Amino acid sequence: MSAVLSVDAGQTRCRLVAGVAEVFETDAVITDYPVLPQLADRIRVGIAAFGAVDGVAIGSTGLPDDATAAELLKLLADDGISQVWLAHDSITNYLAALGARQGVMVAAGTGVVTLAVGPRRTARVDGWGYLIGDAGSGYWIGRAGLEAVMRAFDGRGPETRLTGVVTTDFPDLPALYLSLQNDEAKVARIASYAQPVADLAATDEVCAEICRAAGNQLAHSANSALRRAELGAVPDPPVGLNGRIFGSAIIREEFCSRVLDEHPDAEFVDCHTSSLAGVELLAGLAPVSPLAKLVDSAAA
Repeated sequence: MSAVLSVDAGQTRCRLVAGVAEVFETDAVITDYPVLPQLADRIRVGIAAFGAVDGVAIGSTGLPDDATAAELLKLLADDGISQVWLAHDSITNYLAALGARQGVMVAAGTGVVTLAVGPRRTARVDGWGYLIGDAGSGYWIGRAGLEAVMRAFDGRGPETRLTGVVTTDFPDLPALYLSLQNDEAKVARIASYAQPVADLAATDEVCAEICRAAGNQLAHSANSALRRAELGAVPDPPVGLNGRIFGSAIIREEFCSRVLDEHPDAEFVDCHTSSLAGVELLAGLAPVSPLAKLVDSAAA
């Protein structure tokens, strides 16, 4: 095989790389629409940027259980692709954070997903999207921040300095909800307010409470995954922290504290590589790895 294109497909952006080339960024995956056709389009963008490739490895958000590598390969029939490796982004984030080790990984960006790998089973927690899940994610935090602003505007909640940030973008607050509802990129747009919430948390109690609640939600997912993967009795379970949400000191502190409540000897591991590095490991994943059965592949 001459080259493999690696694709990390997220809700804010897609990142692509082939070989030692510079990482290329393109449009995000919109999970309101079928994902596989979008992935095929992003792969074609990658081929245009990097040149012909024989294989494609993909880690994607919003990947339905019935999505198959064979189906994606069929969509790429005219693009010279002979092999596809397809995995949910929980797998690629886990590989980037912990590699082959048993433990738990929490990937918290625009969305959030948690994956634990134990001696006999794996356990995925959350990653259920912005409508019914993704607790503690950037979207979850951004939405909570915007809700707090509107509550303060109505007189239903305390004042918050976040109002000044939001009114800079939306001077007419009563029209805010209409603008968001009509925005196809609303998930990423709402998630963008997670950073201002985190930045203001040191001086604004409303923002601080949102951050503490996010850390608590993320820890609850990690503890639940460890329990389901039967890692509760494992000494010093590694806990991988992946994603920009953990850049908030308040969120990280709350997360670690709540995990330590149930696992006093947990080892916290910061992920210093991107999830794209995990995508690049898919093609070489050992068959004996517990994660191998979660990766679908197809060859022409």
